[in-house]
Amino acid sequence: MREDSRTVVMVIASSPNNLDLRQGTDAQSEWVGGLIFDGLVRKDEHYNLQPWLATRWEQPDALTWVFHLRDGVRFQDGRPLGAEDVAWTIRSMIDGTVVSSKGGAFAAVERVETPDRLTVVVHLKRPDAALLFNMSDGLFGVVPKGAGKDFGLHPVGSGAFRFVSAVQDKEVVVERNPEYWAGAPKIERVRFAVVPDAITMALELKKGSADAESNDITLDMVHALRDAPNLKTETGPRSVVIYANFNVTDPVLQDKRVRQAVACALDRAAIIKALWLGQARLANTFLPMGHWAQAGDDELPQYRHDVVRAQALLEAAGYRKGPDGMRLRITLKTSTDETTRLLAAIMQQQLRAAGIDLQIRSAEFGTFYSDVTRGMFQMYALRWVGSNEDPYIFRYAYDSASFPPKGGNRGRYSNAKVDALLVRAAGSTDQAERRRLYVEVQQILAEDLPGIPLWYPDNELIHSRRLVGVVPNLSGDYGFLRTAEVR
Repeated sequence: MREDSRTVVMVIASSPNNLDLRQGTDAQSEWVGGLIFDGLVRKDEHYNLQPWLATRWEQPDALTWVFHLRDGVRFQDGRPLGAEDVAWTIRSMIDGTVVSSKGGAFAAVERVETPDRLTVVVHLKRPDAALLFNMSDGLFGVVPKGAGKDFGLHPVGSGAFRFVSAVQDKEVVVERNPEYWAGAPKIERVRFAVVPDAITMALELKKGSADAESNDITLDMVHALRDAPNLKTETGPRSVVIYANFNVTDPVLQDKRVRQAVACALDRAAIIKALWLGQARLANTFLPMGHWAQAGDDELPQYRHDVVRAQALLEAAGYRKGPDGMRLRITLKTSTDETTRLLAAIMQQQLRAAGIDLQIRSAEFGTFYSDVTRGMFQMYALRWVGSNEDPYIFRYAYDSASFPPKGGNRGRYSNAKVDALLVRAAGSTDQAERRRLYVEVQQILAEDLPGIPLWYPDNELIHSRRLVGVVPNLSGDYGFLRTAEVR
């Protein structure tokens, strides 16, 4: 699998959907794209935003942001990166140049000005406290002025690695950007090999033909590989949240009692023990553990495993037990990812005890993701990666104005009170007030339950011992490749 000893081979479960960070919203797009492009700011280990392409910024008033760019930065083709490129990146997501759900993150932007080559002034229609986060690494990547809708086929950024080639469902190849302004990586070349099967992934690592994988194989395989002399495992907390989502316009699932019954029928603690071997933490909201806006368990309705309560909720919703003991049937769509398929099988067994016949429909990730984006599902299981590190996730996932392609509200949930609270929270600069508003949003979502936050899995990064200096971060992305080296 490895071309030569200088190439680091990282196995990934699926191809990125689009390496242009204006359009790519899946995890692989953001993680691989995050190596090719730079954001204006970068998240630190506490989710605080630090300077990156923007060395500083200020808000003269609630509707104006002024960004001062780093001088001397160049795109990987040698062109200088300046204010016009940043302005184009923002404008293209809101003027139809590219069609992207990320455009919703910039819906508050009225216009962008460039008074000089290193200054960008963003004027807003309304206050938006989440704007800065939406310009951070992984979520936002500055493209050259003029980059159009097909730019993701041959992306050119200013990041640590430059794009070489990509073959759908096979590989993505990047190589070191020797002129990277923040210091060239020590790794010369990375080949992201698409290996959908977790067992095959583990075998490639064990025999030394692959150098790294991140959170794509099951934990029993992780434990088995810990004895391999050529491998090392890095473990730590992670911000990613696994969740199940409902299509609330579906005739069966439009009744919140049915959604609550599903939550009560799930034994999340048992799933964590069986599937994650205890290496995950229960989640009751999308925000990561310890986040300043996270509602505490004592502030939220709880859905502990309770089959009797689940059956009572279904009975109240009019679903009587049939001759086979089943009350209703729901279809769960999943990708072919091994862990997700195992999760679906366990969910199927648990829901059956409450009288819910869960039918599973698996497809390769591209097909699966297309279906859920178009609303062609009753239920699906997925993960929020990176975007849940800011409370904007609630607007992106559940605001009435965020139906695809404008956002990630794939289940078409709509609640006028939630919408109003999100507008108020986005317009406030008082963090205590913002927290109060976001806690209220989380309380309504926990009652209406358009989706079920399940758990935060630990970060499990396996790499060959020839790869040194590997330091995983909370996002679980591929940023470690910027600083690691081959021994």
